[in-house]
Amino acid sequence: MPTIASFYGIAIQMFFDDHNPPHFHARYGRAKALVRIADGKIVSGELPPTAARIVRE
Repeated sequence: MPTIASFYGIAIQMFFDDHNPPHFHARYGRAKALVRIADGKIVSGELPPTAARIVRE
């Protein structure tokens, strides 16, 4: 999966033609989450609270 951004140890990854809803994958250490683009809500998985806040911002 291509990494499109990396900051503070968080990797943001996205496939070009992935399933709906439009989303990206965030990885921080062993934590993984699928984040909806429309509102920044974590659809599946989890991130530590600080990492989740940074990803939403």
